Amino acid sequence: MADDMSGHPPSGPGHALERLIFFSDAVFAIAITLLVIEIHVPELHDGHFSDLDFIAELAQLTPNFIGFFTSFFVIGAFWAGHHRAFDCARHWNPRLIWPNLMMLSAIAAMPFFTAFSSKYYGHRVPVALYCSWLLLTALLNIRVVALVTAPAIAGEEMTPARRWAIRQRGIGVALGAATAVVVSLFAPPFGQPAIMSIPFWMLLLRRIGPRG
Repeated sequence: MADDMSGHPPSGPGHALERLIFFSDAVFAIAITLLVIEIHVPELHDGHFSDLDFIAELAQLTPNFIGFFTSFFVIGAFWAGHHRAFDCARHWNPRLIWPNLMMLSAIAAMPFFTAFSSKYYGHRVPVALYCSWLLLTALLNIRVVALVTAPAIAGEEMTPARRWAIRQRGIGVALGAATAVVVSLFAPPFGQPAIMSIPFWMLLLRRIGPRG
């Protein structure tokens, strides 16, 4: 936000809201960047290696790349939802600080759970832990979105249909994560792929939500 005409930096409710949004964007950006740090370049110690050796080493990194792209788009989806919700915010409320920090702490920990589940891909505990952490993040996100889209913060122009359209995305993510948790307990190799059920949950919620 630019300085006002008196030359003083901006302050007040609008400034506090902007600072919270900028801080949140920074956490999302750092977390999504740290994902790739856990993918290490293969080391071939033999001085004579062929193209097949390189391909074989890269093939061993397949779980790491699966985890990277899965978490990259998951964090990206959380950021998009966060951006969409805060775009509706019109008033500052200190109650936003701690729920938002709790949600961001879950986002910041995603690189660790991604690396853990990638290293032991297909094993029940790492995969179930990853999916459970995703579910926890989704629930914390639902809380933040509910606060931001409430009338006290969003303002009178927020219609019930638009409020539901924003909130149902977060609920869809939580239902998809819950589905992945259940699948990971009984069929660990399919736990993370079950996250792809999120769009189907969103479609179902869109059909049963208010319109207009």
